[in-house]
Amino acid sequence: MAAAAVVAPQAEASESWYLALLGFAEHFRTSSPPKIRLCVHCLQAVFQFKPPQRIEARTHLQLGSVLYHHTKNSELARQHLEKAVSGEYFMANSIVSVMYQCNILTPHVLSQNSVDAAKPLLRKAIQISQQTPYWHCRLLFQLAQLHTLEKDLVSACDLLGVGAEYARVVGSEYTRALFLLSKGMLLLMERKLQEVHPLLTLCGQIVENWQGNPIQKESLRVFFLVLQVTHYLDAGQVKSVKPCLKQLQQCIQTISTLHDDEILPSNPADLFHWLPKEHMCVLVYLVTVMHSMQAGYLEKAQKYTDKALMQLEKLKMLDSSPILSSFQVILLEHIIMCRLVTGHKATALHEISQVCQLCQQSPRLFSNHAAQLHTLLGLYCISVNCMDNAEAQFTTALRLTTHQELWTFIVTNLASVYIREGNRHQELYSLLERINPDHNFPVSSHCLRAAAFYIRGLFSFFQGRYNEAKRFLRETLKMSNAEDLNRLTACSLVLLGHIFYVLGNHRESNNMVVPAMQLASKIPDMSVQLWSSALLRDLNKACGNTIDAHEAAQMHQNFSQQLLQDHIEACSLPEHNLTTWTDGSPPVQFQAQNGPTTSLASLL
Repeated sequence: MAAAAVVAPQAEASESWYLALLGFAEHFRTSSPPKIRLCVHCLQAVFQFKPPQRIEARTHLQLGSVLYHHTKNSELARQHLEKAVSGEYFMANSIVSVMYQCNILTPHVLSQNSVDAAKPLLRKAIQISQQTPYWHCRLLFQLAQLHTLEKDLVSACDLLGVGAEYARVVGSEYTRALFLLSKGMLLLMERKLQEVHPLLTLCGQIVENWQGNPIQKESLRVFFLVLQVTHYLDAGQVKSVKPCLKQLQQCIQTISTLHDDEILPSNPADLFHWLPKEHMCVLVYLVTVMHSMQAGYLEKAQKYTDKALMQLEKLKMLDSSPILSSFQVILLEHIIMCRLVTGHKATALHEISQVCQLCQQSPRLFSNHAAQLHTLLGLYCISVNCMDNAEAQFTTALRLTTHQELWTFIVTNLASVYIREGNRHQELYSLLERINPDHNFPVSSHCLRAAAFYIRGLFSFFQGRYNEAKRFLRETLKMSNAEDLNRLTACSLVLLGHIFYVLGNHRESNNMVVPAMQLASKIPDMSVQLWSSALLRDLNKACGNTIDAHEAAQMHQNFSQQLLQDHIEACSLPEHNLTTWTDGSPPVQFQAQNGPTTSLASLL
């Protein structure tokens, strides 16, 4: 309400007509219900008196603010806002101009996706605000944000570097750290790892040496540790990240016990806060879920997802910050993958539909997550054996993404589709060449490279080249054991067990399949359990172990029935029609299915 309030500064107190019109305008604005049309009429009447420049500029500002906050007439609001800053008075008055830029114009142009209109005005404000440290830093952050939204990360990093140096000059090591950590975040997004490492080292030193408000210090540590943890996870180093993740979890516990200090910092440049405590708590849950998903601790991932989503629901009742919806979408993306692994396809489909609904509410959110959404649909299609739809979803996702890690993940899964189809050799060879783990692998991710070795081993197995398959799978095992990638370990063990079974080496096969089954049960991975139980049944039968064979056969039957029931339920849902969506925004409504239309042969 404060941003839209119609208030007269002391300088205008001598114009009684102006005070009277402002008084009427504010009365109508604050009426219950507000009488915005009459408020606007009062403000427009100011121009009839041909007022001085200072009053004319301020009235355009107030009209634009009222129209922006209380009506849907965004075009007229924009016209008044532009007139407000085009006059000589506004250009000369730095304090008013800066406040205008921050509090009114930037949210307006962002809501209208008019980033180009905001940038020149922010640059002007930055030029005239160098004597006011708080506003100067804030404007630099805002302009860097606009460049980030446009995916111009180079310009954003340059601005953050300027901000860091300015903060150092005005004696604010706290805000210097915020600028540097923000720059580090963008460098991680750009995969400029050689620049990231020294920057994070410097940030770590600044954070540890800074003595100030305990909550601000701990929030800097959370920011720093979140960057470190996500850096490790992007690199697929699930084991190596554990010490940093533990520090991060301890840090958020410390913050939760601290009381907000109402004492304002003595340096105005320190008047910033990275995230509210409640948002940081959700973020720590989120990175914990990411770690648990990669490591194959799916029950732990489920537990922390439930906690985070519950916290988000409470926060969204009081807070409309877009970052909360982003957190919610990322959490859902990870738990959907967990559901598909644990054999809960129908639940996964409901949650994919939730992601669609969230993306429908925000074009920017959809733009940022469209490729991930189609990737999830591709994974769901694989799980219900809709290989043509899976191919279409992955192809769409590849068209939409510029993220190298996601691209590699999609290509790896698309290759698995071609392997299963068995008649797409030319396309498959082309894909495998692009994700060759032995030569010029496109990303530095340890996990994705291990997965690429597994895909090579799977293809060699289907081609009957068993020695070659064993070489690839042993490489996967070596890499997955090094970083505790439990699911890849389980998949590699069961496939090696299958190879040894085909070769007639039952003892070695059993040595692979038993630990695969144990690990798959711990994850739990329903598909690997199904596969392992079938092999154990056949192995024990071949070795004459009738009781063990019967027990394994019963396990296989139970897994088969669970998967079959879930398969039928998922394919019968109206949301199953999402499997055919490959263009534009996600559909709003879904037609009911008559029943499952996919084959269960490869599933069982």
